[in-house]
Amino acid sequence: MYSSNNIVLSKYSRQPLNANFIVNLGINRMLHFSIITVVCLLFALIPASAQWTIMRTDADILVKKGARQIYNLQFDSASANFSKVRELYPDHPAGYFLDAMVVWWKITTTGSRTKQLDDTFIEKIGKTIEVCDRLIDKNRFDVPALFFKGGAVGYRGRFYASREQYLKAADDGRIGFDLLMECQKLAPQNHDVMLGAGLYNYFAAVLPEQYPILKAAMFFLPSGDKKLGILQLVTAGRLAQYASTEAKVVLLQIYYQFEKNPTEAIKIAQDLFTMYPDNAYFQRYLGRCQVQLGYNFDYEATWRDIVRKCIDKKNGSYDLLTAREGLYYVGVGLMNRNQLDSALRYFYKCDEGGRHLDEDVSGFTVKVNIKIGNIYDLQGKRELAIMQYKKVLQWDDRQNSHSEAKGFIDRPYGK
Repeated sequence: MYSSNNIVLSKYSRQPLNANFIVNLGINRMLHFSIITVVCLLFALIPASAQWTIMRTDADILVKKGARQIYNLQFDSASANFSKVRELYPDHPAGYFLDAMVVWWKITTTGSRTKQLDDTFIEKIGKTIEVCDRLIDKNRFDVPALFFKGGAVGYRGRFYASREQYLKAADDGRIGFDLLMECQKLAPQNHDVMLGAGLYNYFAAVLPEQYPILKAAMFFLPSGDKKLGILQLVTAGRLAQYASTEAKVVLLQIYYQFEKNPTEAIKIAQDLFTMYPDNAYFQRYLGRCQVQLGYNFDYEATWRDIVRKCIDKKNGSYDLLTAREGLYYVGVGLMNRNQLDSALRYFYKCDEGGRHLDEDVSGFTVKVNIKIGNIYDLQGKRELAIMQYKKVLQWDDRQNSHSEAKGFIDRPYGK
């Protein structure tokens, strides 16, 4: 694994992954995606990190300002600042990488609903890699070039995975791993580099626990260390010059989704939302944590604010997807306070949003229709409630929805 620099660098662009590499593992396509996720996470979440201090103060200020604008989803302003960085430092990869990240966040906030920006993103990532390769050709120990190439390749791998181009994604994931190893060797104490190290240590330890078949597939990679990974991410969140925010974003996802620890997650969500009040992604996580912790008054207020911002069409991904989630949780809050007619109005709107958004019936639509049936039961409208539960049984089973609906058919909600 720790090959000589000549061997490692030769792998960056000259040895495409053989298609049989994945097939011979004897696992299905969804597992391919899980392996890709393990490796691509090393760099796929690094927006702006490490070793930019070789630039003068003027460019450094622009980079930090533009990064903040990305997190507040102020794309035009961020693009303008990164354009100035490229003008000041045409041979440095930072401006090109961040220019690609603006497009990445545009894609992220529109989800898979549009592919209009795909070619633009791949083109900008390619330009970043081209700039990095020129620097690596001159100096194979150029840490900024290695780091930004790793970030660019990692984001491209994550993009390919989202578009179900799994072999391309796996190839980029392998390249990103090699680049991480090089960066760690060359700058082991760099707090920005710790973001990538923390990502690897955590997910290399956790994902094989959740998916045991991954243990064989990851045998050729170094073992992970969950506690060390979290510690590295916490350190990066506190001390990194450029990766601090992204380290916090990763910790938020880890605590909420993997560690099931909303008490720690809510601290980070509140911190991020305070720093970036125009980013719906952070506000939604704050609201979700409040729901899990049972902070009823707080979460209803948070989700009402989100719905209001969506109605006002506020920038920052306050869109129909966000509105649907907000309508659902406001409805739940009203239902818990026994304001059933008001709750129904929010649930109806949530269901209506799902019909506009979903090609196939989503888990959100399933859940909200069960809630509508629950309210009908509480109102004594048993026939209408049963109609809702039977409707849910006609859809795909999502998170035990069939069992839940059958239970309410046998016994009314609240009885």
